[in-house]
Amino acid sequence: MTDPMTVAVATAMAGKAVEVAGEPVRAAVAEMCRRVRERFRGRPSDEAALARAAEDPDAVEGAVRRLLDEDPGFRAELEALWNQAQTKASANDEGVVNVFNGRADKVVQLRDVQGDLNIN
Repeated sequence: MTDPMTVAVATAMAGKAVEVAGEPVRAAVAEMCRRVRERFRGRPSDEAALARAAEDPDAVEGAVRRLLDEDPGFRAELEALWNQAQTKASANDEGVVNVFNGRADKVVQLRDVQGDLNIN
């Protein structure tokens, strides 16, 4: 399963543009990258993945994923930053920002419904 947070961090670490909603999320991704880079120090395989990130973004994504799997507390820290930033994101020009965290069998998000709506 692709984790949007991990992908955003790995993509940013690879020096690629990350499409995120608003400044709070961009700032959070930058902070998350800084924290991951600190964790990579002294881990030769992760440092090597980071060094070749521009040519092989999948390698750095794998390194980030392994780091988060190995340290659930660190994952929780990054998820808290990610969730807080998404909550602060705001819509401009009549746009919409929907934030959903957690698990659900069914989720419905709507905007500008005209007339009746029946959901069965």
